[in-house]
Amino acid sequence: MSKRPTIAITCGEPAGIGPEISIRAAWELRADVKSVLIGDAAFLAMIAADINPAIRLSSLSLQAVRNSGLPAFPRDQITVIDCPLAAHVAPGKLDPRNGRYVLQTLDIAIDGAMQRWFDAIVTAPLQKSTINDAGVPFTGHTEYLADKTNTAQVVMMLATNATPQPLRVALATTHLALKDVAAAITFDSLAGIIDILHADLQKKFGITQPRILVTGLNPHAGEGGYLGREEIDVITPVLQAAQARGYDVRGPYPADTLFQQKLLEHADCVLAMYHDQGLPVLKYASFGLGVNITLGLPLIRTSVDHGTALDLAAAGLGHADHGSMLEAIRVAAQMAAASRSTAATTR
Repeated sequence: MSKRPTIAITCGEPAGIGPEISIRAAWELRADVKSVLIGDAAFLAMIAADINPAIRLSSLSLQAVRNSGLPAFPRDQITVIDCPLAAHVAPGKLDPRNGRYVLQTLDIAIDGAMQRWFDAIVTAPLQKSTINDAGVPFTGHTEYLADKTNTAQVVMMLATNATPQPLRVALATTHLALKDVAAAITFDSLAGIIDILHADLQKKFGITQPRILVTGLNPHAGEGGYLGREEIDVITPVLQAAQARGYDVRGPYPADTLFQQKLLEHADCVLAMYHDQGLPVLKYASFGLGVNITLGLPLIRTSVDHGTALDLAAAGLGHADHGSMLEAIRVAAQMAAASRSTAATTR
């Protein structure tokens, strides 16, 4: 890369594998990315020393960054913005006292991205239950980022480069009970999602004219209304309205036949109607090498495609695979480069 992007990495639930995979990935990519880990500096230094004594961490206080900005980044070390833990960490054992600490690391990353300290944010997995047990209502990274950046609508997309061509799957609904999905797919919500998807594929991926394939909701895409009318009453009218605005958006396709090479080879993204319609295909093809991306935000955010893996953390260092974190950082760096290029051409 011609310019090393500066990327904030929140290390997630301290009792999980997040700290380990964050350190391993940041160190491996240090020649290409200026990684800034956000977490307890002493705790991360202890883990780094156990992983590899050659790993060098340089700690900064948040106040020092606020006063003087980020310093120069030597290629042979990783910078840490110190965010002290509230309680001792036992690998694999959750402690609600550290729930607010996890949110503090996110707040630092969000604030830094909005102030342009960072080109992107990459988040390690957190444990929602611990944050709720700490007395903070919390539903997930995506919703928290949207609230903190005053973003009305965001889109969840998973992506992988482990398939014959890049595969991106966005979702019209996310963590919603199946019985509630149909009611959630309205003309306005679906139109807004397609607008966000089209805009961010252009701005953050550098795709001039994105081609988006859209699934139906029902089996066989409703089979002409025989198996449901959502395709006729909502999805098709939304696609027609988007096409009238010049979007290359096609469908609705039956989901069970859409994910095949001849249809996907020229597509930039698939928009699925619900979580378990689109993501099983992507995760089957690339689990451990997928990247979770939040679109629609005024910043770039990627994450891993897995959870905290408390059992692996309890087993000790060396059991966790940091492949998804590597990909999350790489994709964030690529998106940052594409965003810079897009901004330069539109000035």
